[in-house]
Amino acid sequence: MENPPPYQQKYAMVNSNHRANLRPPPQRRNIPRYHSSYPGKSSGSFCLKYVCCCFLFWFALIVLLAGAAFALYNMLQPEIPRYNVDRFDVNAFNVQQDFSLHAEFVVTVKSDNPNQHIGFQYGKDSSVVVTYRDSILCAGTLPTFLQPQENTTMIQILLKGESEFGSGLQEALMQNRKTGKIPLLVEVKAPISVVVHDFPMRQVTVLLNCSLVVDNLSPKKKARILSSTYQYAVAL
Repeated sequence: MENPPPYQQKYAMVNSNHRANLRPPPQRRNIPRYHSSYPGKSSGSFCLKYVCCCFLFWFALIVLLAGAAFALYNMLQPEIPRYNVDRFDVNAFNVQQDFSLHAEFVVTVKSDNPNQHIGFQYGKDSSVVVTYRDSILCAGTLPTFLQPQENTTMIQILLKGESEFGSGLQEALMQNRKTGKIPLLVEVKAPISVVVHDFPMRQVTVLLNCSLVVDNLSPKKKARILSSTYQYAVAL
């Protein structure tokens, strides 16, 4: 039977002082790799690109909308309808002994729509008021109807009212009757929707003030309109 090999002793490195150096050899270091671009710089560049894209998008959208609106305006060529008080008839104008007034007028308004592609829908909740020296004589409403394109419509408005008519107003009216010039104010408030190719748009309120001068207010007699002045306003 063979004997086992002799035990081999492990040697250690010794220094000049004959002391064992038990420090392990230095390990290999992993040198970090540095990139040429920093994370902060990449994030800032992305934000700048995003802002530029948003700006270009909104700019292009505004240009497209403006171009579409300009093209639509040129195609429709919208014009404001023209109004004119054509007749002013007095059915009743009676001053009572208690200084009350019963008045009944029929005002005929000529509405001219010159537009080729636009109509006007006259809605509810309208009002027509006739005043003399800031005193209401009578009131009424407009009929609801659709005025088509390139159309002229005669609108007859029946106005009735009972109001106080004091001595001061009676004296002023007597003076106006002598001169044959009686000033009246017709105030019209009309909700109107613009209709483009049978498609109604947003409704607006048209305010019309007509300052009239008539020669008389005698019942059953046609009052001649001597002059008229119109003022328009639109409330959204």
